[in-house]
Amino acid sequence: MGFFERLRSAFRKIKTKLIVYTVLAIIIVVWLVSPLCTAIKDAEFVSGTTFLQNPFNGDLWKVFLTEFSTGITSPLSRFGKCFTEMYFETFFSMLKFTFVVYIFFALIGLAKAFPKHEYEDIENGSSDWSENGEQYKVLSKNKGIVLAEKNYLPVDKRGNVNVLVVRRFWCW
Repeated sequence: MGFFERLRSAFRKIKTKLIVYTVLAIIIVVWLVSPLCTAIKDAEFVSGTTFLQNPFNGDLWKVFLTEFSTGITSPLSRFGKCFTEMYFETFFSMLKFTFVVYIFFALIGLAKAFPKHEYEDIENGSSDWSENGEQYKVLSKNKGIVLAEKNYLPVDKRGNVNVLVVRRFWCW
């Protein structure tokens, strides 16, 4: 199994999770990042100082918390406001950070979904090795030692009927 087949298998496994996480990322951007961005810029505009210049300014924090709580209650208006000239630079930098974090977690999920070996999704104990009933020349359809669904090793046949089952045993 080559790298691209393994990658395709991993994407197939986590496709629904990626869709859900993408929708959640969009909701976070609209409901959290845009109010945060507008609250930061409004607080800096009203107080005349930035958070980096004076992080302990009481007026700065008062305006920030007021604007942020108002922004969370009406996130769509704040999201539209983020595309104006005053807010766009801050919004874009926060958006980059949000999506870098999202891509980081998506890559971790993809790495965990990679198949460990080439036989990972193949059924164990199937009778797919034969076609059109040719296994019944050797096996029985009705009774004997169970090998797989509708495949039995007859005990009344001549010759060796020893069975060796090779399989991992897991005990939790």
